[in-house]
Amino acid sequence: MLRRHAAGFNPRDLSGAGVTPVLGAAELAAAQAAVASVGSSADVLAYLVDLARATRNSPSVRLGVSPRGTTALLAATKAWAWLSGYDSITPDHVQAMVLPVWRHRIVLQPEAELEGVSVDAILQAVLQQVQVPI
Repeated sequence: MLRRHAAGFNPRDLSGAGVTPVLGAAELAAAQAAVASVGSSADVLAYLVDLARATRNSPSVRLGVSPRGTTALLAATKAWAWLSGYDSITPDHVQAMVLPVWRHRIVLQPEAELEGVSVDAILQAVLQQVQVPI
């Protein structure tokens, strides 16, 4: 990587790096608008809140998911639902996105880390413990 930079590589020159766009600004804006229009029922929103609260109540967790982390999960879930062809989010969409969106947002207790507890295990336990809306 350093050799490329030393030879004059400009990382801001995307075409020089061999990167080609897959969609333009208009298509991206349309996709963002479509994702924003994906619905979310009150039950599924309450499920998101319950999941976040459960991360904060886990004895192995020093710092659980924040409200900002919960809104990030909502945004990712809406995008996943749209990409999957749905016009509203479901608990399955939420469950699919919990680990990739939240795994870096949780800080374990030092004792839990020493015992080998993983954030993924905590999140899997939270998914098992929190009642899924019907």
